[in-house]
Amino acid sequence: MLGILVIIIALAGLMVLAYRGLSLLLLAPAMALLTVLAAEGGPVLASYTQVFMQATGGFIIQYFPLFLLGAVFGKLMDVSGSARVLADGIVRGLGSGKAILAVILSCAVMTYGGVSLFVVAFAVWPIASALFREADLPRQLIPATIALGAFTFTMTALPGTPAIQNAIPMPYFGTTPFAAPGLGLITGALMFGLGWGWLEYRARRLGPVHAAISEGSEADRDTSDSPSLMVAALPLVLVLGLNLTFTFLLIPQMDTGYLATPAFGETDVGAVRGIWSIIAALTLASLVLTALNWHRLADGMGETLEEGAQDSLKPIFNTASLVGFGAVIASLSAFGLIRDWVVTVGGDNPLISLAVGTSLLAGMTGSASGGMSIALSTLGESYLAMGEAAGVSPDLLHRVTAVATGGLDALPHNGAVITLLTICGLTHREAYKDIAVVAVLIPILALIVLVTLGTILGSF
Repeated sequence: MLGILVIIIALAGLMVLAYRGLSLLLLAPAMALLTVLAAEGGPVLASYTQVFMQATGGFIIQYFPLFLLGAVFGKLMDVSGSARVLADGIVRGLGSGKAILAVILSCAVMTYGGVSLFVVAFAVWPIASALFREADLPRQLIPATIALGAFTFTMTALPGTPAIQNAIPMPYFGTTPFAAPGLGLITGALMFGLGWGWLEYRARRLGPVHAAISEGSEADRDTSDSPSLMVAALPLVLVLGLNLTFTFLLIPQMDTGYLATPAFGETDVGAVRGIWSIIAALTLASLVLTALNWHRLADGMGETLEEGAQDSLKPIFNTASLVGFGAVIASLSAFGLIRDWVVTVGGDNPLISLAVGTSLLAGMTGSASGGMSIALSTLGESYLAMGEAAGVSPDLLHRVTAVATGGLDALPHNGAVITLLTICGLTHREAYKDIAVVAVLIPILALIVLVTLGTILGSF
């Protein structure tokens, strides 16, 4: 019992200290090793080198290409002006009367196309601020509007999204980015519809503000050398189209028997197909984006690529550190009691257990990808076996896992939430209430619907 209490205190401490701004690169290993010492008086150095670092390194080895290519692609979209052109085209097409919808769709299009949510937040904020000012909407709703479009349905629910949250389950369940597409679309539509409805309701309740929002007016931007809307949109279309093509057409036709040899990890194409597809799609889309915008990118190309590569380092190392923390916690004997409890939640329905366990870990760590990685690295094989025994398809396990990370992860200590509020110049007190509704409560409701439909109808 003492061990469980120590684990709970460690998770709470990690959450509180991360919220206060301490670096996860230092905080995660420190909290993990203190937990080992307090819970079992165990071998601290061995826990660090043989458990923490092994898990941290394994995550980086497996997913670094996705973080790197995603960050570079997002940087190219940003520097070329394509991200801004896309956002501006959507908001102007819908008009100021649909300001909230326009901002949601701007964020959704870019994140679904592979642009980092941080890049999206920076790109959309100036446009959103000008549009909200023109429509007399309260600026306190801007963070929640951006969060709905960037942090929710395009991150976890929509089939084919190149988000890391949709990639992590693939090697555990042998699935693709398009797992359970029908249920994913239903779940995504529910998040979008309810979130949009809430924001429109709040705008009516708060009423017109009749006050200017001075930061970052789109009118202040130099748009003389911007790409056309078609040129700006093509790379995003390519990411989705190429992802689909590689996943279902090209890679299945390749001779991949060599993967079964020791030199290539004694695996099969099912374990790597999804990751290969995203790598190929982001690489080719980045090359096309560069070619189409060469005169806009050529002078600072080296610097742009360097900044994109650097942008990938902090997210992956932070996430990997959380994975290492989870591996150390999972190595404790007390965690076995927690694991045994989690897998019994929901009785014979593994979807409920999977949803609860993944959601709780995502909330405790403040990271969707970190919480998911901890859940799957410790319980992935158990859930897959439970699913097979219950007749639940791996595709459905994949989609439930992804959606389950997208609720409690957006608690106040989440790094993306803190960054978004900083970009918008607002505090948690001013704007977090609406973020909580659209990025926490509604995704949890959508998860409940997903589990219910999946239990009744199976995967489709």
